[in-house]
Amino acid sequence: MKTVKNKPEFKNPFDENISDFEEEFLKKHKQSTQKGSFFKNIFFLCKGHYKDIVIVVIFCTLQLSVLLFLPIATANIINAIVDNTANKLNIILTNTAIAVFLLIINYPLQMTYQKRLVIVARSIEAKLRGSIIRKLQHLNIAFSKKMPSGKIQSKIMRDAESVAGTIRYVIRHGTHIVVNLTTIIVVILVKGCWQLLVFFTLCIPVLFIISKLRRAIREKNRAYRVEMEKTTSKVVDMVDLIPVTKAHSVENFEIERMSKLMSDTSKAGFEIDYANSRFNTSVWLIIQCLNVGCLLFVVYMAFNGDIKIGDITLYQSYFSRLLDSVNTVLNFLPTIIAGAEAINSIAEILKSDQIEENYSKKVLTKLNGDFEFDNVEFSYENEGKKILNGLSIKVNAGETIALVGESGAGKSTVINLVTGFYFANSGALMIDGQDIKDIDLRSYRKHLAVVPQNSILFSGTVRENITYGSPKISEDFLDEIIELSCLREVIDNLPDGLETFVGERGYNLSGGQRQRISIARALIRNPKVIIFDEATSSLDTVSEKHIQTAIENLSKNRTTFIVAHRLSTIKNADKIAVIEKGRCIEFGTYDELVAKKGAFYKFRELQI
Repeated sequence: MKTVKNKPEFKNPFDENISDFEEEFLKKHKQSTQKGSFFKNIFFLCKGHYKDIVIVVIFCTLQLSVLLFLPIATANIINAIVDNTANKLNIILTNTAIAVFLLIINYPLQMTYQKRLVIVARSIEAKLRGSIIRKLQHLNIAFSKKMPSGKIQSKIMRDAESVAGTIRYVIRHGTHIVVNLTTIIVVILVKGCWQLLVFFTLCIPVLFIISKLRRAIREKNRAYRVEMEKTTSKVVDMVDLIPVTKAHSVENFEIERMSKLMSDTSKAGFEIDYANSRFNTSVWLIIQCLNVGCLLFVVYMAFNGDIKIGDITLYQSYFSRLLDSVNTVLNFLPTIIAGAEAINSIAEILKSDQIEENYSKKVLTKLNGDFEFDNVEFSYENEGKKILNGLSIKVNAGETIALVGESGAGKSTVINLVTGFYFANSGALMIDGQDIKDIDLRSYRKHLAVVPQNSILFSGTVRENITYGSPKISEDFLDEIIELSCLREVIDNLPDGLETFVGERGYNLSGGQRQRISIARALIRNPKVIIFDEATSSLDTVSEKHIQTAIENLSKNRTTFIVAHRLSTIKNADKIAVIEKGRCIEFGTYDELVAKKGAFYKFRELQI
């Protein structure tokens, strides 16, 4: 039987209660300008990994032992030769044997501590990313529209990785500093060389001089992070706009625009790199001067007979090692600052209070599909203009209602209220006699499906796109959905049928094909309420006919909202609501509104 070795594994962030993590993160999070806040945040992020960190520290300390013993062994061997000690051969062999042994065990010790350290850092990185993703799913739609997708992407990927790198650094180099400093003090005290301890102590004020150089780097790093987030967002927009750019022959304009943006980003990067270089050069010069000072001091002590000749190597090595450790910390100062900035950046999402509140609200287990807009008024945040101004509409369960009107009349806002993305400022939207504000929207949306104007497909197979969110679907039911969505012909003509890979955003499919896949995705949820938002506006006549058939199949026995301009799409609707300046000015069947010869009649005349 094959033996499986137990090994540490990454912790899946979704196995933990991320909500509790987020709540505690917000309690612990401080502004980066407050003293000690960075290390408090680091200690908090390491919560749950303390045992692994202790193991890392132990193995790191053992691994450092060989490097700390070599100067002692070297000093002992030199002193034995210089003093011509009687048992000098034994001293040489003993010290050499210990050094060789420590070198042999150094590799497994170092690999163990490195492995544990990486696991801790990557687990925390996964936890942070999981927290951001989960929080984003709980935030309302207003937050998602306010923060650019490129900026969010940067926080999930770049900032979380920066925090993980910072944690690795703090644990590794923090251990190095503590072990080195402790060893040096103990060795000096055992040897009774208090003068050298005083010399080492007098070098401490130099660290305060170096710390004064931090401020410039901190400001430069903050500016660079902001610039990178802006650039990432613009790059995402540029990629999305490539078809438009080419179609309008404005490639040169886009190149100039992006070149200026990249130049600004490069300039911000140059500023921080130059500041880092200046800082590192200054630190290096200071450390070399201190090294020379230490060498002169220990040589003077040896000349006076205060220490042995071999101890010059010991103390000089220890002093150099101590300064190297401090130098390493200071050289990685930009990493610490970037980590602090990354924590603050991640907190922009985790501390947001724009949460879609569903707790303690009524859970819908069943939905009939009755809707009533009762004198609804609405305006978007930070916009004074009213989009809906006393809207009143009643929709019975199973009815298909079409919303028509000029652009900006408020049709899309009606849909946003139906989906629960926003709530009315005054008045009420009643669903089955209950105010939508009192309903758990998660349970409500399980009965809801939306087919947007621009079909949103992801990289994956046609099957995966259709069954998104509903993976456990029988083949018979899937075949039925394909037929109802008028998708059979499309799938039969694809090279691998349902398993055909769909490129990013489905660009290798036609608009009609993408739209039918979206309809199939909606239908497979077996919703009680379905929304079509300009589902046929950008399609050719043949594709539109297929979509109309699919819409009719999907609308049977379901409350259906259709936003459309084409008469062919709305002609068979049970009711048509004509929206103008946020009000419903006409409401009735197609024939009733045509006979009335009012606003809809004029709209119809323009379409014919």
